[in-house]
Amino acid sequence: MLDTPILLAAAFVAGALNAVAGGGSFLTLPALVFTGVPPVMANATGTVALLPGYAAGAWGFKDDMQAPPGLSMRAVIALALLGGAAGAALLLVTPEAAFRKIVPWLLLAATAMFAFGPQLRRWATGAQHGATPSRGKAALGMLAVSVYGGYFNGGLGILLLALLGLLGQTNLHAMNGTKNLVSALLTAIAVAIYAAGGLVQWQPALLMMVAATLGGYLGARVARKIAPQWLRAGIVLTGLVMAVLFFLKA
Repeated sequence: MLDTPILLAAAFVAGALNAVAGGGSFLTLPALVFTGVPPVMANATGTVALLPGYAAGAWGFKDDMQAPPGLSMRAVIALALLGGAAGAALLLVTPEAAFRKIVPWLLLAATAMFAFGPQLRRWATGAQHGATPSRGKAALGMLAVSVYGGYFNGGLGILLLALLGLLGQTNLHAMNGTKNLVSALLTAIAVAIYAAGGLVQWQPALLMMVAATLGGYLGARVARKIAPQWLRAGIVLTGLVMAVLFFLKA
């Protein structure tokens, strides 16, 4: 009887977190596992629940989207879809026992990426020193991050912003527009593959989708009253706690 309130609460807070800073998957995945959903299915179902937020973010930045140096927008779209599909396919063939052991490490890595996100982006922006990576390296980087996003999704936004900075983009609005577009595309294709592979539990997914959308709308309004450093600290603490719990369970 507690399953539905737990999932709704987790999705609501996750939607709010994603709207203001990211880190929503730190809540949706553990909540689904806690209510008895196997880890691989929980990962897929939680991704479905957060898809509307990615799509809304992409639409909101539609006027600011700009391909990074070395890649055309068509190439960005193609790489996002290809990488998202490859990551989702990899999840389909990952055994439950193996994924259960991988999850805490993925959560820990995603938490670290979120915690050091600002430093990572500054390093990526400064590492170029005016030089633009070759088209091949740019494509390989976009493909690799998209595969990661299709497989796990946690910390995806931080990785994408760091990659775009490394490729030579400096306009934050353009970076956020491209990041949201790539996130929405790779997540959409991944969700389609998850569904075809029977990994999605649709009843909790649809309930959480509604809660996450509502949380995203309200979160964006409330977040203006909360200092960014406190939001970041809370998300990092949540990620660490969830990683520890998964380590103990594994």
